[in-house]
Amino acid sequence: MKNKISLLVIMILVISYGNVYPQEPYRIGTTAASFLEIGYGGTATGMGDAYVSVANGDLSSLYWNPASLGYREKNQAFVSVQPWYVGINSNMTGFGYVDPALGTFAASIIIMDYGQEEVTTVSNPNGTGENFDGMDLSFNLSYGKRLAEWFSFGITAKYISSQIWHETASALAIDLGAIVNTKFLAQSDKPGDGLNIGMSISNYGTTLTYDGIDLKQSIDIEPDENGNYADIPARYELNGWELPLIFRIGVSFYPYKSEHHTFQIAVDALHPNNNSESVNVGAQYSLSVPAYGEVFIRGGYKGLFMTESQYGAAFGFGVNLKVFGNQSITFDYAYRTHEVLGNLNSYSIGYSF
Repeated sequence: MKNKISLLVIMILVISYGNVYPQEPYRIGTTAASFLEIGYGGTATGMGDAYVSVANGDLSSLYWNPASLGYREKNQAFVSVQPWYVGINSNMTGFGYVDPALGTFAASIIIMDYGQEEVTTVSNPNGTGENFDGMDLSFNLSYGKRLAEWFSFGITAKYISSQIWHETASALAIDLGAIVNTKFLAQSDKPGDGLNIGMSISNYGTTLTYDGIDLKQSIDIEPDENGNYADIPARYELNGWELPLIFRIGVSFYPYKSEHHTFQIAVDALHPNNNSESVNVGAQYSLSVPAYGEVFIRGGYKGLFMTESQYGAAFGFGVNLKVFGNQSITFDYAYRTHEVLGNLNSYSIGYSF
């Protein structure tokens, strides 16, 4: 029965792949809610966003593949802060609860705060005295379960909201993911120590259509004639915008793994609906310090083979400190480069219990 379920999930992901189609010139700038595709979490960011098959990271891994929840062994609360360009702030926070029998349940929220800007018009180029603001958010409910020692499945349901001044839009979407553990290149008999294969499809959902009071107007349909209805209420009708749909497939493995030293390599291939295909590569070295925790060093590169890619190298580090017996606190930092917009820093903290 479990084998049939696993096969069904993989078939769904492969079939969904057909709906994630790029079109030359790759439809750049034709989707809304771009904050859903920038990447979150210091661990994944430090590895160049190559994370769809990695199941041993912090709870931010559910952004990349909800199937990673099936491999969690502890509850965790986490916060990821990522100052973006030109004063924009991007944050992700969440909580995951592990039930040994039922699986892992998680709730998370992603917020992109664009801050405030002064309202200017043609007649008031120095400002009207008003300010406008903008914010995007995604509220997510996730579930993941290991259906077999070698297979995990996960799903995330999303409510997405976008707001700029008086206009708002909302959409619903889902993420689907699966992780398969193989014994190929295995360093031991422990599940997950071999080659891991991960697949996910993100942001499969409805369109975003903006609405608000600024779209309402009052018009006179025949201004040169008397006796008609002046000031007829009218409203601009806007088109809907697709979400950034992304299909990811990747592998990760351990070229070297011992009692205290671990070296992991990950490679992801991306197939979006608003850009060309690309490849992300990353690596992570971890040093286990008995009774104290672990130290991590990470590096990677994002956007290989992408047409006119502006992404580049990334690196990061982290520590996992044991506290209060079986509990731990994790700190992660990542630095990523961008050819045009500059460089970014990402900070994450998690508490596992």
